[in-house]
Amino acid sequence: MSKKIPMLLALSLVVSLLAACNLPGQPEPTQDLFPTPNMTLTALFAPGGIPPTVTPPALVTATSGSVVVQPSATQPPPAATATTAPTATATEVPPTATPVTRPGPSIKASYLSTAPKIDGDWGEWKTDAYPARFVVYGGGNWKNSDDLEGSFRVGWDNTYLYVAVKVLDDSYVQNASGAEIYKGDSIELLFDSDLWGDFAVRSLSNDDYQIGISPGKDEIGGSTSAYLWYPSGKAGELKDVKIAAVSSAGIYRVEFAIPWKVLGVTPASGSQFGFGISVSDNDKTGSKEQQSMVSNLKDRSFLDPGTWGTLTLSK
Repeated sequence: MSKKIPMLLALSLVVSLLAACNLPGQPEPTQDLFPTPNMTLTALFAPGGIPPTVTPPALVTATSGSVVVQPSATQPPPAATATTAPTATATEVPPTATPVTRPGPSIKASYLSTAPKIDGDWGEWKTDAYPARFVVYGGGNWKNSDDLEGSFRVGWDNTYLYVAVKVLDDSYVQNASGAEIYKGDSIELLFDSDLWGDFAVRSLSNDDYQIGISPGKDEIGGSTSAYLWYPSGKAGELKDVKIAAVSSAGIYRVEFAIPWKVLGVTPASGSQFGFGISVSDNDKTGSKEQQSMVSNLKDRSFLDPGTWGTLTLSK
């Protein structure tokens, strides 16, 4: 018994010493791996903390009214329906705080207390005359003012918008009808019925009208017609437009009256609209071709109302 006691004491001492040591492969004492969070990180991950970056607004670059003339002057624009919502394009120009007019010319339409007789005779017109001399299409085919030049007058009453156009043209050729009347001697009216509602929009919308007037198929004063190209959802012949045309040596005159209801407008003195008058020419007998065009709009583009002028009704 006396020999076992010392041995037990020795073994107990060895176990105590081993417990006090860190042997290889043993875990380190537990440490605080997650100290008190930094308050910035707390805010970053907490709901409702630091807000996301605000997306900057799209940069819009203002441009001048001048645009490149389209390669085809009057062909009907891309199809759209009457219910298509107006769409601003990348060329949209923000309106100024107090817009006055578009870059094109300003035209005054005088109130006509006595409606003009639609017969092609300008004698009763006392309103201002405006030139349409800018060659906006087919410059290589245009010879001089005798080949093609225009002037016009505008008037109104509560029922009609009246337009009288005088054209210098040494050869009258109009073999087309319907939607193709621009492929012959003809007149085109551009009209924006909601000028201030979409002043900044540089593409066609459903309040923009493109109307062609034929002074007569085959001969001046023959089978006259009016055709609406745009809005394309309403495209077709306009039977309610009154037209008359007469001619003399190298000149023809056209008067036409467009009902305000066609344009969706209730007229009033001081009302303003987008406006443009152009004249197409074809000198090739027997053909259907738009060889050239003159306009009162220097930078005319029928696809861009921002290049049109401003018509003001005056009483």
